Amino acid sequence: MTVMETYAPGTFCWADLGTPDARGAKRFYTGLFGWQAEDRPVGPDAFYTMFSVRGRSVAALYQQDVQPDEAAPPHWLSYVSVDGAGPTAQRARELGGMVLDEAFDVLDVGRMAVIRDPTGAVVALWEPRRHIGAGLIGEPGTPCWNELVTTDPDGAGAFYADLLEWECESHPMGTSSYTYCRRGESLAGGMRAIDPVDGLVTPHWLLYFAVEDCEASAARTMSLGGRVLLAPTDVAEVGRFAVLQDPQGAVFAVIKLLPAGTLDPR
Repeated sequence: MTVMETYAPGTFCWADLGTPDARGAKRFYTGLFGWQAEDRPVGPDAFYTMFSVRGRSVAALYQQDVQPDEAAPPHWLSYVSVDGAGPTAQRARELGGMVLDEAFDVLDVGRMAVIRDPTGAVVALWEPRRHIGAGLIGEPGTPCWNELVTTDPDGAGAFYADLLEWECESHPMGTSSYTYCRRGESLAGGMRAIDPVDGLVTPHWLLYFAVEDCEASAARTMSLGGRVLLAPTDVAEVGRFAVLQDPQGAVFAVIKLLPAGTLDPR
């Protein structure tokens, strides 16, 4: 268990869910992960639901303003901590990305922007003020990994290396390869090419949550009305993971690390 007080710039720090059924999604995720939920008012009849473990925030959700469609389906959005949301968004534009939401203040808790990388994946930039991001990592029910599923890992790696000062390196994995990205000595995230097993997906950042039992989490997902998109699968020397979908359609992953497992290939 690690209590977080700060995040280094260029590292993932937070994630929230945009969903057309906040009440149903809240019921699903509290049932799956045992999260505590707190609805915080953010406007007339609008709430930002904070999820917590041991009294520390680990993720959130909100009600989508419009009915989801192909352009804005239910989704988990990952956030990267940055020194300046505005300048980083501008740099993303210069590098061939697109700024979907220019930098704006989120009450007094931080400042954010939303960008799309050149391969099409969307990610948020978070300039922290009162809210640094997840207050707890390293135990079941907390985010533990972010993986870019993309048509062009090499091009994406070059983009994020320049934008966030990552160093990205490809390693063999089975019959394909996996790209690990670092920010200094710390792992920042991973990248892989879209595989036929992914189905008809567009490039996206896939959010992983740590769990105690991958099979139990997959079974629990189905009992709560969700779907198992990829059944529990072993990753040599790392652990066992599954790709799941909540009842509203948002996709995420869970992973049970081996006792000595690590996401670091070194």
